[in-house]
Amino acid sequence: MASIRQWHNGYQVRWRDPAGRQRSKTFKRKTDAKQFSNRVEVEMQRGTYVDPQLGKLLFADWANEWLQSKINLRASSWTRDESYLRNHVMPAFGNIALAKIDKLLVQSWVRDLVTKGLHPSTIKECYRILRGVLNEAADARLIVESPCRKVTLPRVPKTEQRYLTAAQVEQLVDATDPQFRVLVMSGAYLGARWGELVGLKRQHLNLLKREVRIVGTLEEVPGGVRYVEETKTSASRRTLDIPAFLVDLLAAHLKDAPESEFVFSTKDGSAIRRSNFRQRVWKPAVKKSGIDPDFRFHDLRHTCASLLIEQGAHPKEIQARLGHSTITTTLDRYGHLMPGLGRQLAANLDEMRARARSDVDQMWTSGDAEVIAFPEPEDGNADLPTETESGRYWDRTSDPCVVSAVLSR
Repeated sequence: MASIRQWHNGYQVRWRDPAGRQRSKTFKRKTDAKQFSNRVEVEMQRGTYVDPQLGKLLFADWANEWLQSKINLRASSWTRDESYLRNHVMPAFGNIALAKIDKLLVQSWVRDLVTKGLHPSTIKECYRILRGVLNEAADARLIVESPCRKVTLPRVPKTEQRYLTAAQVEQLVDATDPQFRVLVMSGAYLGARWGELVGLKRQHLNLLKREVRIVGTLEEVPGGVRYVEETKTSASRRTLDIPAFLVDLLAAHLKDAPESEFVFSTKDGSAIRRSNFRQRVWKPAVKKSGIDPDFRFHDLRHTCASLLIEQGAHPKEIQARLGHSTITTTLDRYGHLMPGLGRQLAANLDEMRARARSDVDQMWTSGDAEVIAFPEPEDGNADLPTETESGRYWDRTSDPCVVSAVLSR
């Protein structure tokens, strides 16, 4: 139980926390002390008590501890999160106590990032880091609750995926440094990710069987790159069949390539760094080829999907080649490139309806027709209908006026 006593020029609330430690807090007014005392007792009973002293921990100290605890992240993901935290989150919250960070402060920070011109996707990633730090602070009972709730973020514009035709792939390859032409061609026809291609070891390439095993990736880490015998997901660990023309290109490439454990390497045989490749090889090749200047190496993966669809590949085959974990991912990304499926479906519906109509027509017209003579109307000049009506065919005959109805049995 919390107790209140008069203390110097105010009132002191004293209580013991769940660990049995003596705690106290002083207020100038007895009303404030009483309200705080009641709140402490309620929180102790509900199990939601948070030590006020813990909330004084600086955000920077807790965030660094949070980052070091992320031992389940891949090296590239850890490096990415560390960069967002250091460059965009720490400058705003590093020197603020955890308990002092509220929703208004978080929303103001998001607004400042928008004003600085950061891309919405970058802002979303920065917010993800901040939310992760504060959510775990709440889970550790350092703060009552995380202020990252219902914060408004800028809308991330949906970008159109870029694809090349087979002819444009040839243009791009011709414009690329000869050392890396087969790498570009492999990106377009194998559909593998960048890290999977530059991390492809010669021992995993079997040209006699015309297949390649994707079992690891090359990741960029501070100061260089490292090989990880692990793919993005379990579905990414796969074996791909290689087109015959690409087998020939790979054989010629390996014959002249520098000595290296990797199929694709720099001119001195070392692993390829993505940043260097982009500036020294990729951008010049894209510019020289005359294709979309914003075309990325990753778009070769999209190009592979579009080329497979053009050849009538089943979505499951595309999923297996690209290494997607679910068919939903494949259809969500490339379903719009499959208009032939919609046309075939419409044609099938046309054919189904035609068969149904034919069956019904045959049912109504089967059997012999019966002619029934109706008596002559009193008014001999009355007009008689001549159109088809309710399955009866009306026919005006010569005098005497006889109406014949042909009824289907």
